[in-house]
Amino acid sequence: MSGITDIDALRRALAENAEEPEGPARNARAEQLLAEAEKLDVPLAVIEALGHQLKVYNYSSEKDKMFVPFARLLRLWDERPEDFDEFEAHSLHWVFKWMSAGMLDQPHIPLASIEKWLGEMEHRYRLAGYSQRAVRAAELSVAAHIGDLPRAERAYAAWLAADRDRMADCHACELHAQGSWLVRCGRDAEALQLWRPVLDGEFACAHEPHTVLASSLAPLLRLGRTEEARAHHLRGVRLVRSMESMRDAYADHVEFCALTGNEARGLELLAERPAYFTDTGHPRSRLDFLAAVALLMDRMAGLGLGGRRVPGPAGRTWTARELAAHARAEATDLAGRFDRRNGTPAVGDRIRARMDQRPRTERLPLGVRTAGPAPATAPPPQEGPGEPGVAALLAEARRLSDTLRPHALEAWAAVARAAPDGTGLDPRAHAELADHEAIAAGPEGLPLFDRAAALYAQAGDPGEALAARARAAYVRALAGEVEPALATVTGLYDEVLALYADEGTGVRQTAAVVMSRARILMRRVHEAVGRGAEREAGQAVADAEAAVREVLALVDGSGGSGGDDVRPAARAAEARGMLAELAGLTGDAERAAELFRRAADGYVTAGLPWFAVEYEVQVAALAHQAGDPAGAERALRAALEHGGPYVEPVGRAQLHLQLAEVLGGRDAPAEAAEHALQAAHWADEAGEGGTLGAWARQQLGGFLLRRGRYAEAAEVLESALADLDAETHGDALVVQARWWLGDCLGELGEHRAAAEQRLRAADLARHWPEQQDHATLAHLAAESLGSAGLDAEADRAYARAGDLWRALGNAPFLVRSLRARAWLALGGEAGAAHARALMAEAVRECEAALATADGADREELAVELGGTRKQFAELLARSASEEAEDAAIRAVFEAALEQMSRAVAVFAGLGAAGLHSRTGAELGAGWLEADLGRPARAAARARAVLAAYEGADGTDDTVRARREEAAQMLEAAQEGPAPDKPERS
Repeated sequence: MSGITDIDALRRALAENAEEPEGPARNARAEQLLAEAEKLDVPLAVIEALGHQLKVYNYSSEKDKMFVPFARLLRLWDERPEDFDEFEAHSLHWVFKWMSAGMLDQPHIPLASIEKWLGEMEHRYRLAGYSQRAVRAAELSVAAHIGDLPRAERAYAAWLAADRDRMADCHACELHAQGSWLVRCGRDAEALQLWRPVLDGEFACAHEPHTVLASSLAPLLRLGRTEEARAHHLRGVRLVRSMESMRDAYADHVEFCALTGNEARGLELLAERPAYFTDTGHPRSRLDFLAAVALLMDRMAGLGLGGRRVPGPAGRTWTARELAAHARAEATDLAGRFDRRNGTPAVGDRIRARMDQRPRTERLPLGVRTAGPAPATAPPPQEGPGEPGVAALLAEARRLSDTLRPHALEAWAAVARAAPDGTGLDPRAHAELADHEAIAAGPEGLPLFDRAAALYAQAGDPGEALAARARAAYVRALAGEVEPALATVTGLYDEVLALYADEGTGVRQTAAVVMSRARILMRRVHEAVGRGAEREAGQAVADAEAAVREVLALVDGSGGSGGDDVRPAARAAEARGMLAELAGLTGDAERAAELFRRAADGYVTAGLPWFAVEYEVQVAALAHQAGDPAGAERALRAALEHGGPYVEPVGRAQLHLQLAEVLGGRDAPAEAAEHALQAAHWADEAGEGGTLGAWARQQLGGFLLRRGRYAEAAEVLESALADLDAETHGDALVVQARWWLGDCLGELGEHRAAAEQRLRAADLARHWPEQQDHATLAHLAAESLGSAGLDAEADRAYARAGDLWRALGNAPFLVRSLRARAWLALGGEAGAAHARALMAEAVRECEAALATADGADREELAVELGGTRKQFAELLARSASEEAEDAAIRAVFEAALEQMSRAVAVFAGLGAAGLHSRTGAELGAGWLEADLGRPARAAARARAVLAAYEGADGTDDTVRARREEAAQMLEAAQEGPAPDKPERS
């Protein structure tokens, strides 16, 4: 049994189907409903079912099916227009526009037929008395599609000049179409300005700003406005993801990914919509989609990923290279069909230009994580005639080493590759090569240090030989052999000082040994502190400080750098960093910060800013501990500036994330979001997307939420939650992410999903010793469940929250949970009696808390009590309709008046702070007096409100509204006798 026995049942079924997701299932149901309508033998039922069928076809991948129901509707109109009511007559003329666009999108429909249809549309609109605005808009679509730009310009001008009437598209859709024409004319900036009201939410509809967000991506990229493009992508994808009919907008997002170095995300989008490859009901959107796929696949091949498996049409597996060829061939063939129909090359030219675009940026971070394809590894270049020889490589390696440049070790490795057997290297070069190989190898390089020392000695540099052995000793200390290392370096220290005194070596070599000794003594300090050996640590600190000061005395007393040698300045900066570390270990944070700053300044002055980063981070940490966020911010900014491209990706991610947190703490969420975005990007680059990257995304989502960018924040937080793990990141981070996501979803109207996130967060927080967050999340979840229409679930969540508020001694929120349950009960199965009982309990709880409260708590509870009594009165008045007898209704209204009068008294006790609340309750009481047939008392209450605002600021919105309502009440009271019984409203 279908259950559809009359037109009202049919209308309910049509409305239910309209709420279903776009797609074949909804279309099939529309076809069934048409069959049911035909059985009713009611012409209007068939008309409404045909209109519904036409609509669901239009908003699906089966757009080509809508011509049949429209033709039938048009025939019914021509035969018996009296069967159409006003709404269906309007709808019939409205969908003329869909037919025009629908014909244009089907290459098998001749252009002559489309032109004939335009004439038919114009004729029928004139007969119906409609403006030509929609007709000219349709003509613009035809002219632009076939490339007749002069005609398109004329149609555009005529469109704008025609009057807006009931047949004009909504403002949002019109602005989208107008902006699209401006983009076609190369006027990107004007289009974006025209779209601004849609993008800002001033105008919206079921499919806007969805399409405007997608259409804006390419113009924004061309104008270099990448941050806006990123935001529009995140926001727009979220809107179109579930809408089957928006393949062309989806294609814009795939294209955006291909143009911004986000190929991996583009692949994810393709995988989400496999049917888009093959759905043939709307050829023009399929053409756009295939062009975007070809662009993305060509980009993959250009990255050396042509052999990578990718999502494609069902039935076989695809590589990027294969799908690129397939999509390009399909798009070219389909464009050719349009061009043959149109008699112009316009569509093919546009599609070829789209497929042949070049990326706009190497990589635009989006803030969401994707399993990105790594670029293919190219084979190592073969040395040819133009490649540098061993001598040039050696000179470059020495230059980088002597000036302490980054990548010096890589340069020495290049020398080793170029001269694997040592051919062409002098003894000194052999020594340097072994020395740097040892440094790069870490603990495994200890034998190489010995070899380097022997080679330095053979080359006539005994000081550098001692320095190499000292470096070996420091590596042993790093491996945990501190005491043996110290014994070794002490002997080397004595030797180098004697050699230096006899002028057998220079400051550079001597300072290297003295610094190695200081470093090893610093390791001994940390070891003693780690063991908690206070007395031993105290002596170790003294020894280390003496050794560090020796380094300073040596390099500072050597007369500076000695030409271009930066090593003495670097030694001095490192030594001051060591002194800072020692000051911090002994509790002198202020001196530690000053010395770290001097160390960083020393590196920067020496032209070695990348070495300053470590110390600037230390300054930031100390500033944070001292409660100096401005100082922390300055230090972190300096670290990012000085580190530049030399800091490893994971280090850059950490710096950006720390700065984001500092900026967020001083209420600068816009800049904080940018740094969190960069942190997520660099964490992904470092292969830490699931750990550090997830943390950065969680922070980014929070900052976007604070900026009111809810859709973007939701996308980012959902991406973060895919990786956030309570064991790795801590459950507090997971709870906060779900809390924020729930807030975003609530703002977006996705209340059921918001409730799910809040409940999941609450379940994690239920195990915490402090239950404030648990209670808050349970309460928020209840609000979301109520907004989603899940009243029974909302009541349970409010009850859970109420128990928690009671245990926490939080009376205001306990009262609010009881009030919310009362309202739910009134609208549900529990009914008025249970609702009144819950509201009465709320009053009792509030009065009990107020009796023992003082100070600010007392005032807060008084406000809560007044509000609760006022709501009790409103609930009673609304529940009166459930009473059967007039006397019972009157009794309920009397009880409501009693509660409202008590609310007035409570608010009056708050003085000026409760003025607006008091007058609101006074007016509520006045209307109840009027309902009870007491106009004089109602008038008295109205006059009391007017007296309360005598001399008040008339520009204040609340004052003006209260005065207007009081005047209305006075007028109503003077109109005549009141009814003898209260209204049941």
